[in-house]
Amino acid sequence: MAQAAEVRGAERPDRLLTVPNLLSVIRLAGVPLFLWLLLGPRADGWALVVLTASGITDWLDGKLARWLNQTSRLGSLLDPAADRLYTLATVVAFVIRGIVPWWVAAVLVGRDVLVAGCLAVLRRAGFAPPEVTYIGKAATFALLYAFPLLLLAQGASAAATVARPVGYAFTIWGSLLFVWSGLLYVIQTLRAIQNPTSDGGSPSGVRSD
Repeated sequence: MAQAAEVRGAERPDRLLTVPNLLSVIRLAGVPLFLWLLLGPRADGWALVVLTASGITDWLDGKLARWLNQTSRLGSLLDPAADRLYTLATVVAFVIRGIVPWWVAAVLVGRDVLVAGCLAVLRRAGFAPPEVTYIGKAATFALLYAFPLLLLAQGASAAATVARPVGYAFTIWGSLLFVWSGLLYVIQTLRAIQNPTSDGGSPSGVRSD
């Protein structure tokens, strides 16, 4: 479930130096390296290593945040930011290299622009960003599976032949979920603006599955 919470009443502690936050910062630092590997030397193998490491740390920082009780406001911002940047960097690079059509990038980037607008509206109304939904996470994981497969699909090897249809299937499924999660942000934003108070008279969040 996702909930837009009141900024002042956010339950997460405002901690900076935590293991999950360090992993998120490392993931963010890998974005320009990943983009350069794809567009500079076109070292797809090393780019695949960076992308795989990003997926592992994405899973690990969430687990560690719960196991070590190190959830934080900063972590709740860094984690989805890293996901979005990897998605954006990969899609743009893939369009430049002709791996995916331009309209795929347009749909995914348009969704992020729409979500950014929703976040701005919520912030102005006194709400913190909503939690990342399970649908949004599923979309991210599907795309993180799709991107390595699409890289592997470049070429004429037997592995490329097998990876190509699977990679495109994950791309389609992940893109649909990505757009769906964006629509849920819009619904949450509209509900929060239309019904900003709960029984206690304080701003309350709007949940979505």
